[in-house]
Amino acid sequence: MNVVTAFAAVGLTAVSWDDTLSRAGARAFRHALDYREPYCRMSENEVVLLMDAVLAMRLEKGTKALMLEAAKALTAAQALTAYAMASELMRSDGPYSAEERRRLDLLALMLSISQVEAERIDSVFELLHAPLEPALLVNGAS
Repeated sequence: MNVVTAFAAVGLTAVSWDDTLSRAGARAFRHALDYREPYCRMSENEVVLLMDAVLAMRLEKGTKALMLEAAKALTAAQALTAYAMASELMRSDGPYSAEERRRLDLLALMLSISQVEAERIDSVFELLHAPLEPALLVNGAS
């Protein structure tokens, strides 16, 4: 597995961890790749073929085996970036669920990312996606 496929495998698994790939999840994943090299230079067809290939590998090998293979293809820096992308994708639609938290913990382990480092990354997305409080009133909010 090459780096381009491995990184995409981590992201696609993050948005489909529950064995469903929603339209919103696919859109969020695609957005995560759209401005990132080398994906931004790929044609629409190339990206679709890559996603199809990753989905086929996941069906054939299973999620854990796919993630272990992806982890072997990524450098330590690439693994951190892949983990950060997965964390943001999981956090962007609301607070981490218990299952999402478990999946991220397992992903960090597979990518050889320490718990301290994973928590540091996750805390950034907690801040980034935190609600404004106190809740603003629709009418008369300042």
